[in-house]
Amino acid sequence: MPSFDAVCEADLVEVRNAVDNAAKEIGTRFDFKGTSAGIELKDKEITLFGDAEFQLDQVEDLLRNKLTKRNVDVRFLDKGKVEKIGGDKVKLVIKVRNGIESELAKKIQRLIKDSKIKVQASIQGDTVRVTGTKRDDLQGAIALLKKDVTDVPLSFNNFRD
Repeated sequence: MPSFDAVCEADLVEVRNAVDNAAKEIGTRFDFKGTSAGIELKDKEITLFGDAEFQLDQVEDLLRNKLTKRNVDVRFLDKGKVEKIGGDKVKLVIKVRNGIESELAKKIQRLIKDSKIKVQASIQGDTVRVTGTKRDDLQGAIALLKKDVTDVPLSFNNFRD
């Protein structure tokens, strides 16, 4: 039975490369000399450091540019709140999304069911498996998801006949 998986996975190697490039540029830029501006990646969390919120915005913009150059969708980033860390220094934690949350998976499942396309969607952990009898129906389901789910970057893999 033909099927495919709808997933939300960032290329973590490219994310690490983008963070490393941003850290290197922060070290060499004139406007960041002598400040506490910095960036680091641990597991799936990117932490930005700065002297003020304005500087955090500059570091975040730099990171977004580096991610875009490496073809990583910035919709993978889940921005937290700015926190004070002693003195006048601030930090911002950005989580890299990996996997589909349960409410989004339910929304995808409902969307496919309401579309009257002859396919079935089942939630399997952090992926949504869509199965059907015809390949054309599966391609229609992919087109439907690309059109209607725009807040997260979905990718489709394991397309099987």
